[in-house]
Order: sequence, then structure tokens, then C-alpha cells
Amino acid sequence: MISTKTRICGLIGNPVEHSVSPEMHNAAFEKLGLNFIYLPFRVTPENLEKAILGMRGLGMVGFNVTMPHKASIMKFLDEIDKTAEKIGAVNTIVNKDGKLLGFNTDGPGALWAFQEAGVNFKNKKVVMLGAGGAAKAIAFYLMSLIKKLVIAGKTREEAQSLAKDLKKYFKKEIKGIENNTDNLRQELKNAQILINATPIGMAPDINSMPIKTELLRSNLTVFDSIYNPIETKLLREARKIGAKTINGVNMLVYQGAEAFKLWTGKNAPVELMKKIVIKRLKNVN
Repeated sequence: MISTKTRICGLIGNPVEHSVSPEMHNAAFEKLGLNFIYLPFRVTPENLEKAILGMRGLGMVGFNVTMPHKASIMKFLDEIDKTAEKIGAVNTIVNKDGKLLGFNTDGPGALWAFQEAGVNFKNKKVVMLGAGGAAKAIAFYLMSLIKKLVIAGKTREEAQSLAKDLKKYFKKEIKGIENNTDNLRQELKNAQILINATPIGMAPDINSMPIKTELLRSNLTVFDSIYNPIETKLLREARKIGAKTINGVNMLVYQGAEAFKLWTGKNAPVELMKKIVIKRLKNVN
């Protein structure tokens, strides 16, 4: 029941119409009996600063940030979490007494997803497809756990740029390569985990894959950060040959759960949130 005491959270991005976050968070607020509401706000880049000023002035509790604002929003915040600053992207903002604090919950969300799947990172080699914001967030949280990371970017230069950034903070073996079949065939020979942090395979382009099927192996753990569709073609092909697969739904839910706790101080009802997301995505598809 909306009242004069209802507290507002939200999502800003462009577009936001596809997001499942409003349903996920509002169900969680209701479950815990919290007088909060979560709303989507479509904000174009030229209106970003105005939107932040408005949210500060309206006393909103906090909000999530999605593309294309994760990096550009940082200059409008009062304080940024150290890890988010290193990543160079913020996806969650908390309004603490008029002071806007920025965090990145994508990395913890991915780690929670791996943890739930029972993945052990010790002495593992990871090949990650992509060198953008999602890849960087995941990599920062993985590096302290794994032995070696190979980043496969659109170009060798893009991948090496991310590798160079990571080497500033981690004394691990980190390599940047161009995402092509020959390079991936070589690197996947002795890898245990494959991560897709690209949008390739996301709806509506559901018949695309970021690598060729022939490169997959049954002893790989394959994680796709995409959550729509729930099972991408990459995961479907990996599952067919007996590989362990992890979809992007858990990453979405767990990054949302981290944001929920930052706003409310309470643990989120993760299983309910997951149920809501899966139901919505099944209805969409």
C-alpha cells in the first residue's frame, strides 16, 4: 500500500522497458513487508545529470544503473566504493542523507552464482569472452580466487587494455587475446572455466554464439552472463556435450540482492526473486 511513508528506489537507463528488476524488487519488498517501491526511469545521456539532481532532491533511497550510464554517472556521485572505482563502473547508488554513494554489485552477483553452482576456483584457468564493463566487474572479483585469466576481446588491443588494468591490482597471470577461433582453441585446451561476458546470444539474437560449438568440451564449466533467454545457445550446446552450465539469471538475482541489502539493510528473499525473474522470462519467450 503506497502511503506518505513509502520510500522510492528505481532503475535508470536507456532503454529500461525490458527490465525484470521492478517486478523482482517489488515482490521482495512486499515479501518482507517493507514500505518501498521500485520504479523504472528511462533517462537519456543528455538528461543524466538532471535525473541525478532530481533523485537527490526527491530523497530517493537509491537506484540501479544500467546501460549506457554505468561509467558516465560516476562523475555526478559524492563517493564511490573503492572496487567500483577500480572497475570504472557503478550499477547501484545509495542515497545516504543526501550523499550519493556508488557501488558495483555485478561482480559479487557473478560470484554468488558460481558459489551456488558449487564451482571451485582454486588453481583454475578461466577464459573470459568480452572486455567491456561486465567483463571488468566479474574479473575484479574473480582474480583473487583463480590462477590464470585469459581475456578474449573483440580486438587484441581491447583485451590487453583490460589485462593491463587488472595487473595493477593483482599479481596473477593475465593475458589479453583477440577473440578468434585459433586463439580460443589454444587457450581452452587447458582451461577449466569459460565465461561469456558479451551480449552475443541475447534476445532477440538468440541463435548466435560467441564461440564455435567445436571449441566446447565436456569438462568445462560454462557461465553465460546473459539472462534472456534463460538458456542461451552457448549454454544449450555446452549442456548437450555434458559440460556444467550456469545461466545469467542467478547473476541478475544476486546482484539485485546485494543492491537490496544496501538500500534496506536486510537480506533479500533470493528464492522469491529468482522465481519472479524466471516466470517473467518464460512468459516473454
